[in-house]
Amino acid sequence: MAKHPSKDLEIALLDERHDRAGFNCGVESLDRYLKTQAGQDVRRKANGVFVLTERREPSRILGYYTLCAMALSQGDVPEAARKHVPRYPLVSATLIGRLAVSKGQQGRGLGAILLADALWRAIESASTVGSSMVMVDALDESAAQFYATHGFVHLTDSLRLVLPMRLAAGMAKP
Repeated sequence: MAKHPSKDLEIALLDERHDRAGFNCGVESLDRYLKTQAGQDVRRKANGVFVLTERREPSRILGYYTLCAMALSQGDVPEAARKHVPRYPLVSATLIGRLAVSKGQQGRGLGAILLADALWRAIESASTVGSSMVMVDALDESAAQFYATHGFVHLTDSLRLVLPMRLAAGMAKP
């Protein structure tokens, strides 16, 4: 389990104690994933699915994110990020595939807490499996702006953004 964002909150790997059916972030694809596919992805090791809960109500999911490994073509890495990654044809990356906060909890900074935890876990795993950057596929411009505010750089003409692992280390929680 990762270090906790506060004494009242906990981030843990999704398991059977968590109430996936009660989660609603307002984005149908993110809600549907958590309710119907996330458990299967965890069992099959296709994605790590991490949920944010309150210690006093540990079954209620306040937010979640997913992590998985992938690779990106060197030519797709933005110029601003190239000096921070190795010059291999394929650059290893950790993908934050989804990140969502429950509708009733939005505006409390929980997205930033989830992102900091995701970056911390990406950095920790990079020491073992190797990963040069963190990548996200934003659903829309608003989500892309959230990631850009946290140092991610846009790939050309897309909603995909990257953050070199070296830079992520400075942004992850201690």
